[in-house]
Formats: sequence, C-alpha cells, structure tokens
Amino acid sequence: MAGFSITFLGTGTSVGVPVIGCGCDVCTSADPRNNRTRSSIIVRAGDQTILVDSGPDLRAQALREGLREIDAVIYTHAHMDHVVGFDELRAFCWRRETPLPMHATGECMAALQRMFGWAFSPDNIHKGYIKPGPRIIDGPFPIGELIITPLPVEHGSVETIGFLFEYPGAKRTAYIPDVKTLPEETKRLIQGVDVLIVDALRPVPHPTHFSVEDAIQAVRESGAAEAWLTHLGHDNEHSILETALPPGIHVAWDGQKLSWDDLA
Repeated sequence: MAGFSITFLGTGTSVGVPVIGCGCDVCTSADPRNNRTRSSIIVRAGDQTILVDSGPDLRAQALREGLREIDAVIYTHAHMDHVVGFDELRAFCWRRETPLPMHATGECMAALQRMFGWAFSPDNIHKGYIKPGPRIIDGPFPIGELIITPLPVEHGSVETIGFLFEYPGAKRTAYIPDVKTLPEETKRLIQGVDVLIVDALRPVPHPTHFSVEDAIQAVRESGAAEAWLTHLGHDNEHSILETALPPGIHVAWDGQKLSWDDLA
C-alpha cells in the first residue's frame, strides 16, 4: 500500500516571516527555517494529494515543492491568509476533466462563494479557469482511503476547524493550525492521537491563537507521542525554540516532510 505523508507548504502566521519593515533577529536571520510563508500543508495518502488551505503564498509554495496536481482542497476557515491564493488553483484545474473538489464548512464555503463568485458562477464555462466542486463538511468524510474528521475549534469570530487524518497503516495525525480554545468534543477526538500539528503563534498569550505554552499544554493533554508547532510568528526563533521544547515536541519549517509509511 502506498504511504501517508504531510509536507509543510508554509508554517507562518498571517503576515509571514520576515515581516514587512521589521529588522528583528528572526526577520533578518540567515537560517532558512526562520523564513515562513503562510500556513498550509499537502497531505499525500496513497494516490491522493490533498491541499489544506490556499493561502496567499500558494504559487511560490507549489513551485518550490514541484506540485503539479492535487485531487482536492480542504479548508480550515475563511481568514484571508488561508483562502486568498484561491485563483492559483486554476493551475490544478487545467488537466482535469471534472471540477476540483473543495471541502469546507457551510460558513467557509459561503465566504468563498462571496469572495470568488465568478468561479462558482454557472457562466464559468471557459477552459483555463478554476472550476470548483463545492462540498460541505458536516462530519467525517473520505478521500480515497483517507478518512478526514473535522475538528471544531474556537478562533476569533470565524467558524474554524482542524482535521484528523486516519489512513490504513499510518499514524493518526491531527492538524490544527489556528486555535485559541479546544472544545471538549475536539479534545476527545484527538485524545491518544499519534501526531499533533498545532498553532503556536508566539511565546506570550494572544487573544485568538495558542501561545507556545498553550500548545505544549494541548500536546500533553492529548497524549500525542509526537508534535509539531506551526503558524509561527517572528517572536519564535527556530533553533532557540526547538532546544527549549519538551521531548517529542518540535518546530516545523517550510518544506519539511513528515512521512509515516507502512506503519502498524
């Protein structure tokens, strides 16, 4: 059976790192791991390639990773740093005969349809344009043999979800890039997960995101054996943060690939 992997297209916060106009040590760092585009991942499960979110850096991310085809897009929420690369998805429609499946909550899908109404219009019949195939997330759903379970979280005023990925022979992996509070049902769903990828915006508290300490606490409560921090701002220097974290918790970076092929 073909394996399961996750590639971090981006691991940065909404403004990315370096931050425009900032001369701090992280923004001027020579360590490429401190160069963070907006948060997004590619999930490969068997012969399926799934994009999670289409942020403003999608074009550069896809070129960097040599990404040529995707089978579906799944959205966490409708904040700008997760959706405004939408038009770049047309490159993944050129070789398709059918619309590109796009999975989102009802609120997120409605926002996409408002923002990119031309794409969802019945008048969008010309070749070369993005052809979305909208699908509402209202519970667990399959893409090939991959089962994807939405993980509702609290993150500002926008309906937001993470995802639990379950694939035969691979570790159970949860991806929660934007979160301030984990509801009890989501805590239950990620209990005992093998791998947790989670928001850790900065060392000090933030009104709509996990701090580093919040992320560490969530990892401990979940019982995850392995964890990776993402959605990182310029208050986090990669090597310093990595050495300060508890065992089993690591700092993700753009272009990093996690692979758990053929695991029992």
